[in-house]
Amino acid sequence: MTESVLQLLYFATMVTMVAVGWFCTVLALPGTWMILATAAVYAWLTPDGARWDISMEVLGVLLGLALVGEVLETLWSAAGVKKQGGSRRGAVLAIVGSLIGAVVGTGAIPIPVVGTLAGACAGAMLGAILGESWKGRDLDHALRVGNAAAWGRLVGSLAKICVASIMVGVVLASALLR
Repeated sequence: MTESVLQLLYFATMVTMVAVGWFCTVLALPGTWMILATAAVYAWLTPDGARWDISMEVLGVLLGLALVGEVLETLWSAAGVKKQGGSRRGAVLAIVGSLIGAVVGTGAIPIPVVGTLAGACAGAMLGAILGESWKGRDLDHALRVGNAAAWGRLVGSLAKICVASIMVGVVLASALLR
């Protein structure tokens, strides 16, 4: 294969894998890390100065965005718990519950995205309610905290999807606008 055909093949594979990474993010899987890994492998395979190259600076930006996405997704649910006066136990169990709920929801509701997101939100809610009840709080308080955890998880997931969308734009702009 000639070098230009090989570069075109690398580019097409990179675009496909970045799209898969974005979809994985929507499914509450580590898609932002997949986008970063895809860009890194592509940058390593593509010679410097090639037509569709990705620089180390862009990889640094992608790493920063992936970290921001993870922080937003993880902390929004806990922040919802804290905002309603919930305990640290409620916040931690909201995070754990959202992870377990995402897995269970994906299997229980076989509609892509819907099952995962519904399961994550329900898991965050149940985890926060369990944490608050375990702490000895009354049911009304536990339900308020659980509701805030579910909404926080939803907002966190949507924020991470936005970050993944930005990452896709950065990768494509970096590769195409040379």
